[in-house]
Amino acid sequence: MSDGPSDRIAAHVAALDWAALSASAAQAAKVVLLDAAGVMLGASGLAEEVRPFIRMAAAMGAGPCTIAGTDQRVSLPMAALANGALAHALDYEDAFDKAPGHPNASLVPALIALAQGAGPVDGRRFLTALAVGGDISCRMGLALRRPMEAGNWYPPPILAAYGAAAGAASLLGLNAAQVRDALSMTLCQVTMPGEIKYSAGTVLRAVREAFPAQAAVQCALLAREGVAGFETPLEGRAGFYALYAGGEFEPADLTDRLGEHFWIEHLTFKPWPSCRGTHPFIELALDLRARHAIDPARIGRIEVEHDAIQSMLLEPLARKAAPQVAIDAKFSIPFTAALALARGRVGLDDFDAAALADPAVLALAAKVVPLQRPGEGWQAGSGGLMRIVLADGTVHSAEVDNALGCPARPLATGALVEKFVACATRAARGISEVEVRELAEAILTLESCEDVGALFD
Repeated sequence: MSDGPSDRIAAHVAALDWAALSASAAQAAKVVLLDAAGVMLGASGLAEEVRPFIRMAAAMGAGPCTIAGTDQRVSLPMAALANGALAHALDYEDAFDKAPGHPNASLVPALIALAQGAGPVDGRRFLTALAVGGDISCRMGLALRRPMEAGNWYPPPILAAYGAAAGAASLLGLNAAQVRDALSMTLCQVTMPGEIKYSAGTVLRAVREAFPAQAAVQCALLAREGVAGFETPLEGRAGFYALYAGGEFEPADLTDRLGEHFWIEHLTFKPWPSCRGTHPFIELALDLRARHAIDPARIGRIEVEHDAIQSMLLEPLARKAAPQVAIDAKFSIPFTAALALARGRVGLDDFDAAALADPAVLALAAKVVPLQRPGEGWQAGSGGLMRIVLADGTVHSAEVDNALGCPARPLATGALVEKFVACATRAARGISEVEVRELAEAILTLESCEDVGALFD
């Protein structure tokens, strides 16, 4: 093996063990699992979009793995597929504000499936795989020097796939050559076109992580079986960065402080179930509504200053003001801001058919006026300014640089536990609050667990 980025990443993934994992990275991994597992459980009861994936997984035959929040037990690849569909369906999973991605939305479903189907896996081994996989996904995004969107790609599930493959390889104990093989096969399987953003009626955006989660599991298992890949899947002349970024990337961002610094310690955990780019405006709307006792009926116009990244959450404006499906509503600044102003909340129960047709919400969404701010000013995609102009000319305004939940303004562990409870108690099969809180405690002490897969039976 050489000393290029692919080989250095592969060697790192193969070598990292619990003893080398910092206490802070291990703690971050536990919080990641808590958040992701809660979102998956909640989606099983709330997200209609996942039903075809659950039905198909079940139809493929019984197996050792559980579909989260259900009584269905299916094969390992099918569990990764179905649970991957659950992971993003509520748009409530963690995010990485420094690069375009949700590093754990494919990774956690893949690891849970492997823990049940190729286990037993103890907590230390699981947390190590989670830490290394999430870190690799973040690094893949940080290294980009040309936006993947420039080539009409949709980055989050693509980037997540490589972290999921790395984490799966770690969990299976693959050697460096096998890790590189797994990354190579991931390059052969995973894609996601930008077209996913432009359709008004598709739900693929909600269930997108199904595909990379399943691919990551299959790639790691095939690598274990001896399927050889490419020598340079990341930096090669037709490797990842050549295909997705025109070869424009910074190798140092992939490999700097490998094993010493884990980017999963710098994630955002969402207080509201919608795209991260909508959060500044949800926070501002809730703040202005409360501070000024604003009567929604008196609002004449809602001006939102946004950055270039957030433009996709405002275009086309007519569609974003009246979305047809829940996932499009979650990717809409007009709709989510209107929800916050009309209802004083943006929660798990606010994206159903009744909400999408709520005349009070739609009336406010139609009053949103986008204003793009040139240049820098906020954390990209995580800041914004709102100006509410009342019918009598009164103006109320507020601005936020980094919306709540980011590393600079983190949610407390207690708040994340309550988010977990709120999600998990909505699971399809019905789980009592007592059981949910016991599961939360088990996750937050996972290093002492002897069989992680059994926690999710």
